[in-house]
Amino acid sequence: MPHLAVNDVCAKYGSLEVLHGIGFEVDRGEVVSLVGPSGSGKSTVLRALVGLTPVTSGHVEVDGKKIDYGSSQAVKAARDRMAIVFQQYNLFQNMNVMRNVTLAPIKIKGRPKAQVEAKAIELLDLVGLSEKRDAYPDQLSGGQQQRVAIARALALEPEILLLDEVTSALDPELVNEVLDTIRRLAREGMTMILVSHEMSFVREVSSKVIFMDDGKVVESGPPAEIFDTPKSERARDFFGKILRH
Repeated sequence: MPHLAVNDVCAKYGSLEVLHGIGFEVDRGEVVSLVGPSGSGKSTVLRALVGLTPVTSGHVEVDGKKIDYGSSQAVKAARDRMAIVFQQYNLFQNMNVMRNVTLAPIKIKGRPKAQVEAKAIELLDLVGLSEKRDAYPDQLSGGQQQRVAIARALALEPEILLLDEVTSALDPELVNEVLDTIRRLAREGMTMILVSHEMSFVREVSSKVIFMDDGKVVESGPPAEIFDTPKSERARDFFGKILRH
C-alpha cells in the first residue's frame, strides 16, 4: 500500500479548473519531484493536498484512508501528517528563530514546552543553524531563513514534507545551503514531495519524477528515464530546451 495515493484529483481556483484528473503514488521514504512548465499545476497539487485549494473530484488517501476535504476536522488531521514549506519564508519578524520554530507545536499542538524546545535544538542542528537560535529573521540571509522555515515545518513532526519551489526566491549563491538540507532529509528517510526548477538537483535526489503540463500528469518514472528518454513529445520538448542551458 502506498503511503500517499492521489487518485484522479481535480481542483479549481474559483470557476477555473487547474488540475485535471491528477494521479500518482508516493511510498514511505520516497522523494517525488513535480516538474514542468510554469502554470502546469505543480504548486497547486501541493496546496490541494493540504486543503488550501479545493479538491472538486477524485480523492487522496494516506495509508489507505481517504481524506474528506469537506470536513475541517479531516483537513486538520491531514495537516498533522503533511507540512508544506513555501517559497516565501513567512517567518514572524518579531520572534527569534527558536520562537518561530516552537510556536506552533506549543500553541497549536499543545506539546510540552521543554520537549518542543529540545526537539527544535535538534532540528536547528539538522539544518545547520544551531548557533542562530537567538537571532531574528532580519539578521539572517534568505537561505538561512528558508532553512528555519524547513525546521519549523519539521517541528510539527509531519510524515510527509511538501516543498514548493523553496529555492526560487533565493540569490543563486544561497541555493545550495537549502538543497543540502533537503539532501540530508532525504538521507534520513523523510518522505518528500517537491516542486523545483533545479533540474540537476531533482535528478540527483528524486526516487521518482512526475512531469506535468496543463494541470495533468504527462508521464512519470525514475529520474534517468524522465530526463534521458522521455516518452511524450511534450516532455522531450521541455527537457530538450531546459537541459541545453
